[in-house]
Amino acid sequence: MSNIGSTKSDKKFRHHPITSDQCPDCGSNELIMDDIRGERICSNCGLVIDSNLIDRGQEWRAFTAQEEMKRSRVGSPIKYTIHDKGLSTIIGPEDRDVHGNKLTSRKRAQVYRLRKWQIRSNLHSSFDRNLTRALSELERLSSQLGIPKSIQEIAAVIYRKALKNRAVKRQRVEAKIAAALYAALRISKIPRTLDEIAKVSQHTKKELGKCYRLLIEGIDMDIPLASPIDYLARFGEELKLSVETQKLAIEILKKAKEEGLTGGKDPKGLAAAVIYISGVKNNERRTQKEIAKVAQVTEVTIRNRYKDLVRKLGISISA
Repeated sequence: MSNIGSTKSDKKFRHHPITSDQCPDCGSNELIMDDIRGERICSNCGLVIDSNLIDRGQEWRAFTAQEEMKRSRVGSPIKYTIHDKGLSTIIGPEDRDVHGNKLTSRKRAQVYRLRKWQIRSNLHSSFDRNLTRALSELERLSSQLGIPKSIQEIAAVIYRKALKNRAVKRQRVEAKIAAALYAALRISKIPRTLDEIAKVSQHTKKELGKCYRLLIEGIDMDIPLASPIDYLARFGEELKLSVETQKLAIEILKKAKEEGLTGGKDPKGLAAAVIYISGVKNNERRTQKEIAKVAQVTEVTIRNRYKDLVRKLGISISA
């Protein structure tokens, strides 16, 4: 029998507040929130668990982005790519008052001094100066590599954690932020290599690799291993291969993984070899030199991985 709309005693409600995630009557976890009535109801037995709930949503509606920005009464979201997370107040460069009128020379001098001391006070600690320098370098690296803002935010969080834990103390700021960016790319499974970051950075691949290892150890963070599949779409696009050829490459790579042939191998080399095999089988042959240039590996690596995969997976390739 349905109990929708029925109420238990006040004692029943007090023992099972809004934080409860189970029905006190039948023990079901399938609870429904009725925002119009302000009630939380069990979908199994119909018991009204909570009533007179507060609607914490906005009381206004917006139909365009401009209306939403105009009616919203909250500030901008926290941005970790800004040293103060975008929470501080900034004195703008315009020498005008709230009505748009120009300030007098005396007021301009006063605002100039206030602006100068505000900048100095915001960067008074070594932590803030270090962070400002690192985030500026992160913006430069991301601009040259075409890294989206979401990845930059992850890199900034990693760097802040490393700075707070005093990890990688003896490395330069530019090397640490480049290592943090590489870690963020690995976490997001974005196929970018350490070689690419080293080309736009002020440090070599060897230096960045060492800094990356120390950074991960210092913040005790688990970074997923790079997968060859992450590189297939990118390499296939640069080599202008069809979707069918890229799908075949993924199938070959999955089969190789099932056979245990991918362990301990460079993911870029494996992806390059699989693309070469799928291109030959689908009559979209690309030379090993072309693939090696895109994958940033040697032709010898492609030949070794290619021969190993063909032999152990029993793939027949026509000459």
